[in-house]
Amino acid sequence: MAGTGGGHPSIYPTLLYADAKAAIQQLTEAFGFTELSVYESEDGSVMHAELVQGNGAVMLGSKGHGGVFDTAMKDAGPGGVYVVVDDVDSHHRRAVEHGAEILMPPTDQDYGSRDYMARDAEGNIWSFGTYAPEIGA
Repeated sequence: MAGTGGGHPSIYPTLLYADAKAAIQQLTEAFGFTELSVYESEDGSVMHAELVQGNGAVMLGSKGHGGVFDTAMKDAGPGGVYVVVDDVDSHHRRAVEHGAEILMPPTDQDYGSRDYMARDAEGNIWSFGTYAPEIGA
């Protein structure tokens, strides 16, 4: 099966931002993502970026640069992404220190996870928690 080996995730949430550079800054500073790659156009807009968290990644870019994906996402609303982290409370503290809008503080869930929820500067919802379902081969 494609995408199941070699340390490559097989699913990449993909988001477009009016200010992709500011989104990259918030995601790295407040939420602890690491830049893997950022490709800019001649006008300085972000054509494509990949940010890593643990063994997963998110792709993002600037709205309005054209192309099929940009056109398809033109009227899309904000998205939601769940990210597994080891220490929810320290991750939450980092987000708060960097001014992230917290929608739900760290909370123990009935299904055994500890989660918190935040909104990024352009309305996307990011949930961070310990829930990591086992995906069979």
